[in-house]
Amino acid sequence: MSINSTRGLLYKIARLLGDANAVQRGTVHKRIGRRYAGRVTGRGLGRIFR
Repeated sequence: MSINSTRGLLYKIARLLGDANAVQRGTVHKRIGRRYAGRVTGRGLGRIFR
């Protein structure tokens, strides 16, 4: 297993743990909104810096 695949797996696990934590705290809507905002921002910056 390479370092990149290990890193990807760790990021996926961290994302799932964050989702589970948001469910426990009742802040799922905030988390979804922040993920969406981050995705939109990343795409916008990607278009600028091609």
